[in-house]
Amino acid sequence: MDEQKAITVDSIAGNALLSEDLLLLIEGCRKKDRRSQKALYDRFAPMLYSRIRRYVTEQSEVNELLNETFFKILTHLDSYSFSGAFEGWMHRIAMNTITDFLRRHIKHKQRIVADTEDIHSTVPENVLAGIGYKELLLLIHGLPEVHRGVFNLFVFDNCSHKEIAEHLGITEANSRWHLNDARRRLKEKLDALR
Repeated sequence: MDEQKAITVDSIAGNALLSEDLLLLIEGCRKKDRRSQKALYDRFAPMLYSRIRRYVTEQSEVNELLNETFFKILTHLDSYSFSGAFEGWMHRIAMNTITDFLRRHIKHKQRIVADTEDIHSTVPENVLAGIGYKELLLLIHGLPEVHRGVFNLFVFDNCSHKEIAEHLGITEANSRWHLNDARRRLKEKLDALR
């Protein structure tokens, strides 16, 4: 590591966004300390796992993406500027890894453009109140892969159709269609639960 790139805990102690133990952990990881790397993984893997799991159904692919995300985190720690939340920085790496994965899989899917008028379907609150996170995740996982990716990016990660199109290599019209069809399918499944 270059002398100029070396960052010590003392040099960034004024960063109120990071706790001292996290600063020490990051510094240990930058020095390639295996125990620090494992501690970082143990601390943040559950958070990143749940994010990846929303997008991917196959356990082997979830594990692969989680490992790929942590590999990128550990090999790019020098690019973390300590100017924002570390969790946010890791989230961006995870999202880039997820969208790269989705784009590779979408490339082989047929791109459909249909009616792109937004569907504004409402689901009664009593149906939503009776469903837990795991049940909702199962319903979302029941969506086709592209629908699931677009739905998650739009609903949970607040991406616009333009951003989704750029992330996944599809058109904005395709993004709207996939979102609307995903909403329709989820509404049908939720209506069946009543």
